[in-house]
Amino acid sequence: MPIRPPLEGVRILAISQFGAGPFGTTVLSDMGAEVIKIEDPGAGGDIARYVPPFASDQDSLYFQAFNRGKKSVTLNLRTESGMAVLHDLVKASDGVYNNLRGDLPAKLGLDYEALWKFNEKIVCCSLSGFGSTGPRVSEPGYDHLIQAYAGYMSITGEPDAPPAKCGVSIIDFAGGYASVLGLMIGLFDAQRTGIGRNVDVSLLDTGIAMLSYFASWTLNRDWEPTRQAASSHQSLLPSQNFRTRDGWIVVFCAKEKFYENLVVAMGRPELATDPRFSNFPGRLENRDLIIPELEKEFAKRDTSDWLERLRGTVPCAPVNSVSEALQDQQVLARKLILEVEHPEYGTIRQVGSPIKMDGVIEHPTPGPALGQHTDEVMAEVLGYSDERVSSLRAEGAFGK
Repeated sequence: MPIRPPLEGVRILAISQFGAGPFGTTVLSDMGAEVIKIEDPGAGGDIARYVPPFASDQDSLYFQAFNRGKKSVTLNLRTESGMAVLHDLVKASDGVYNNLRGDLPAKLGLDYEALWKFNEKIVCCSLSGFGSTGPRVSEPGYDHLIQAYAGYMSITGEPDAPPAKCGVSIIDFAGGYASVLGLMIGLFDAQRTGIGRNVDVSLLDTGIAMLSYFASWTLNRDWEPTRQAASSHQSLLPSQNFRTRDGWIVVFCAKEKFYENLVVAMGRPELATDPRFSNFPGRLENRDLIIPELEKEFAKRDTSDWLERLRGTVPCAPVNSVSEALQDQQVLARKLILEVEHPEYGTIRQVGSPIKMDGVIEHPTPGPALGQHTDEVMAEVLGYSDERVSSLRAEGAFGK
């Protein structure tokens, strides 16, 4: 018996583009929600359609990575008729999601105050750079900027190197997750109460929240995190990268027994009984003495040799390339790579949902062509006649 997708029957209007917002709403489409992208025909739709290097004819692999399983409707919200269509869609939907600048949802009539009159249960979620309040509410925010604002770049990289960002857009993606979590919380409450709400999530808030214990230590003690050599943990030693004979390995000795197992595997058990190195405070105080000893030992063997010796007794990992990561046995066993059939690109391989449960969409449709589902949504969701659609098109509701 087929398992029903967990979000089947949920309809979300998504007025979002580029990365963070579409990444978040893909979580919903993977779970079976009907996500209808409202795209601006005057701007050529979602800017992600044109992101190089692999882009052609209003589509790109970048766009496909963020928009599988969704529908596209072109709608000119600058026209009265376009807004009327949006309001009709709101009546038939559960949520309205945007990733506009923080001051724009209210100005454009996309918040709960503007939309509740059409659907009292509607949940309006906004993901912006800086949120809907504060001195930077009208500024655009991007992952790279937020990594700088939130302090991430000051603690990433080698101590003598310039500030560095994380290699992937970690705050964009975390913001996407946080926003759809907020949206789902709003939808859960609306089911119970019959009343929707605004959900206000920002990239900066998300980035600051993820400082977590770093923030706690900084706020409550005279302490400031700094860049550590070899991506070392701030206080737990040894927990860092080490160069091997043919590459790199990471070990994370979060417990004393892991350190003891490590030095025994190295044939250096005396490093565990030496009082300077026998506990976390001692190793932290004598970092400049113990780390060179460990570096010397790691350099004697290949990464694969160390992994064979340490797995099961010491938390460890190879420093994979992205290609190697995507071919990892655990990644493949978890079925994280899915295939999407695209009319022009052919079979596209993508990273699937990290949320595992029965009913997750395993064979999604590709990211839609610009406006691909406009007529379908007008007829099937709103029940518009062909004459009504033709009239709206003549009025410019769907663009020229």
